[in-house]
Amino acid sequence: MSEARFDVEALLRTALTPVEPPETLSDRLERNLTELTDMAAEELADWELRAMRDPRNWVRPVAAATVIGVAGGALVVVRARQRSKKKQVTGLHALEQGLQDVVERVGKTLDR
Repeated sequence: MSEARFDVEALLRTALTPVEPPETLSDRLERNLTELTDMAAEELADWELRAMRDPRNWVRPVAAATVIGVAGGALVVVRARQRSKKKQVTGLHALEQGLQDVVERVGKTLDR
């Protein structure tokens, strides 16, 4: 009985070994998140404040703000991970720099 248990444990150990995703996956993910964030920021930049009087018009800006929050947050994490892999910075400094990058990019789009 104990031999079977050890075999199962060994099989589980080999099956649950972490696998690094290919570098192209990370690049594609970053590119897609950047595009989503940029499109949502452009949607907000084109929005007119006077149209906010009617609650029926709130859906698009709320959706755009949500996309900026979610995609921008994911983009911060992806960029921080890439920086820590390249050993430029680690930990909170990597997150901080990733956040600064995303905020600058969204700010430039909104200022247009």
